[in-house]
Amino acid sequence: MKIEWKKTDKQIYLPGSNPTTVTIPKMKYFCISGIGNPNHEAFAEKIQVLYGLAYAVRMMPKSGVTPDGYQEYTVYPLEGIWDLTEAGRLSDTLDKDELVYKIMIRQPDFVTPAIFAMALDKVRKKAPTPLLEQVAFEEMEDGLCVQMMHTGTFDSEPMSFARMDAYLNAEGLTRKSKIHKEIYISDFRKTKPEMRKTVLRYFVKQG
Repeated sequence: MKIEWKKTDKQIYLPGSNPTTVTIPKMKYFCISGIGNPNHEAFAEKIQVLYGLAYAVRMMPKSGVTPDGYQEYTVYPLEGIWDLTEAGRLSDTLDKDELVYKIMIRQPDFVTPAIFAMALDKVRKKAPTPLLEQVAFEEMEDGLCVQMMHTGTFDSEPMSFARMDAYLNAEGLTRKSKIHKEIYISDFRKTKPEMRKTVLRYFVKQG
């Protein structure tokens, strides 16, 4: 049976358009970090590297390697954790050149450091790039979160963040930090900006 995240993990990836509270368990990711404007080519190149590795794992059985516990699955969506540099925090307006990010793609439970190393080797041979040396294999647990689905451009996200802030106040919750996560349900390279669907997620605590 094929694992399809849109069916098996709706609570994680397909929230409604109103803020809700959810607890996200520990999961495995291929990650790469950076600083700067996500509209620049460097950001797109990092996305390409992550997808290359994700599909290298996904297609391993077709190249003669079937990892223990492998089950056919749909590659998970791109995610990003976003922050600002110190200079960016002091600015009255958002300067995208001062954005700090970690972008990632979730991996199935069967993926191990050895599988990650095999994927790196496969991509190095097919599409070598120095960016491969910046990719990390990590486990992360988002824990208690508030999230909602935002439909529209990235620049219109503050309207959804305002609704999330109001929800926090009503529910007696506070953010653990100023960083937030985004999950790109739509392929923003192919979807009209006004139609993009993006999960917005705060990391929160009680009180």
